Amino acid sequence: MVITINVKDYGFMPTYKKENTQYARVLAVHKESYVIMTSFGECSAKLKSSVYYNNSTEEFPTTGDFVEIQYESQGVSLILHTLPRKSKFARNDFSGHAKNFTKTIIEQVVAANFDYVFIMQSLNHDLNPRRLERYLAQSWQSGAIPVVVLTKADLVDNYASYVAEVEKIAIGVGVFAISAKTGLGIQSLSEYLKNGKTIVLLGSSGVGKSSFVNALAGKEIMTVNGIREDDSKGRHTTTHRQLIRLESGVMIIDTPGMRELGMWDVSEGLSESFTDVESYFGQCKFSDCKHQTEPGCAVKSAIERGELSAERWESYQSLKEENDFVENKSAYLREKNTRNIAIKMSQRQIKKGKKRGLL
Repeated sequence: MVITINVKDYGFMPTYKKENTQYARVLAVHKESYVIMTSFGECSAKLKSSVYYNNSTEEFPTTGDFVEIQYESQGVSLILHTLPRKSKFARNDFSGHAKNFTKTIIEQVVAANFDYVFIMQSLNHDLNPRRLERYLAQSWQSGAIPVVVLTKADLVDNYASYVAEVEKIAIGVGVFAISAKTGLGIQSLSEYLKNGKTIVLLGSSGVGKSSFVNALAGKEIMTVNGIREDDSKGRHTTTHRQLIRLESGVMIIDTPGMRELGMWDVSEGLSESFTDVESYFGQCKFSDCKHQTEPGCAVKSAIERGELSAERWESYQSLKEENDFVENKSAYLREKNTRNIAIKMSQRQIKKGKKRGLL
């Protein structure tokens, strides 16, 4: 019996649809092998070499991507094209793609086509304001809506005070304290946990992502590893990115535990995350104020009055400098890559000329 699955159940809402074209969603990526959900069920797939390794404009698929495929019932299906993404989560990767010297990839997309980013930090030892600011900037930049989920609320006496502190950092973002163990606060996330919606989870190892997914599923579908009591750190349970569809129709993309994320371009996300800081920029005496030693600096005055914390300002500067470095590095690598390609092409022409006796 042929199993027919509606790919729309996996969030497929194309702005266009070609006739006689098969579509799928990428569930997991294992190096050069892909697990995809098709209209005929789950199957393995690989990239069509002539499309992805000889075409510098084609985006390599990642978990959550929608793709055009050539379905093979008796073998490995082929991925022919990556559809445009409505959102993506990326980090820098200066290593490039080993099989395509003509394309230096400095952006590593780790998840795509999600509606919400659940930024997860635990209320035992994991809560880190500076890391949270980094996550928020990247989440806003992704094109999705960030949500802060404070896990293990059952381990603290007054979780409301933690929520209040985080709300000062996560401006305009929903902040929720939950306990996967007791079920506390899970219901408060119901507005995001709707059929057809995709959520990507971000958080350190040991923060409780697997326990959270199991709580949503109502059964154990992900392995839960224990944590060390002295520092609350845990081993990485998830070793690759994967998309899971719950019985409720909610889709979860779980990422390997990441304590530090390399910044990609987050200029827009930075502004969204630090609206409180940037609100002072237009109030300085000089329009080109560097917010250092200039007289009439609104930022310095706000810090002196206690309206803006020095830590908040320092965090903004640090992330801004890192973002600027990545942008400059990216431009440098693109220019270097262009030069290398020109050199290789020139060398090939010289070799051809020698063989033909023209040189």
